[in-house]
Amino acid sequence: MTRRSSRSADLRLLPLGGEGPEHVTGDGRGGLLTGVADGRILCVDPATGRVREVAHTGGRPLGLTLRSDGTLLVCDAERGLLAVDLATRTVRVLLTAAQGVPLGLCSNVVEARDGTVYVTDASARHGLPDWKRDLLEHIGTGRLIRLSPDGSAEVLLDGLQFANGVVLTADESYAVVAETGAYRLVRVRLDGERAGEHDVLADALPGFPDNLTVADDGLIWVALAGPRDPLVELLHRGPAALRRTLAALPPRLLPGPRPSVRALALAPDGRTVHDVRRRPRGFRIATSAYHAGGRLWLGSLRGGVLAATELPPPPARETGPA
Repeated sequence: MTRRSSRSADLRLLPLGGEGPEHVTGDGRGGLLTGVADGRILCVDPATGRVREVAHTGGRPLGLTLRSDGTLLVCDAERGLLAVDLATRTVRVLLTAAQGVPLGLCSNVVEARDGTVYVTDASARHGLPDWKRDLLEHIGTGRLIRLSPDGSAEVLLDGLQFANGVVLTADESYAVVAETGAYRLVRVRLDGERAGEHDVLADALPGFPDNLTVADDGLIWVALAGPRDPLVELLHRGPAALRRTLAALPPRLLPGPRPSVRALALAPDGRTVHDVRRRPRGFRIATSAYHAGGRLWLGSLRGGVLAATELPPPPARETGPA
């Protein structure tokens, strides 16, 4: 059973004083962490809305996650994968290339319990300002990379259509990656005899899947950065030469996501448990969804606010005959 949340429910907006809080996560102490376009990492008090700067990457932070040692891992679109010491505000570069290929667009990151890091490289062809070109070209140059504690990096999966959010299942047997340009989530087996094999966890999603997070109950939250676009899908079925020609047009002429605020919560088997929809009033595109404190916190590539909304009640348990 899927629990659908009403479009009429209100969004609470928290102004940040910065543009584009693309990803949001927790700070381990009840606060929220996000990065904005000018390079700042911000900590937000969800109760009071107080915002304070805790670090500066010197680039454009996107996905981030707090490590077990308190260090913040940050995917920076300009500098690669970074480790930020929030106590000293020092920034260290961890990864700029994998298997000899530079990171084109470091997008999202997650850490396993043994310190292994999994990071997505969305595109080998286009940086963040040209993300629409990559989605339109539909060539598939995204990668999932594993960074071992000893500093060695290997590509676990390539050929992805704009590799975006990444999470681990609760037992860490799989890494799950959002393929934004293919409207799906893929998973890669990490252990056992089948390690390295991959399959589709959720296909034909109703929008462009962006960042992923895992809640305490094990549900995978998927932010949908706009509904599916029939024109883009039509072009994807057309000749590659036509897609490349259209992608070379000025950015203002390229199709972009329509205003939409929507997020899904999926069970580990890919089944949809929650479908949260809100009217895009003061908040245009949801690129991240983080469940904490009974609320869903939403980040966006555009605008200068975080948004929060109450979650619907959990679905009633199905019971069989007595």
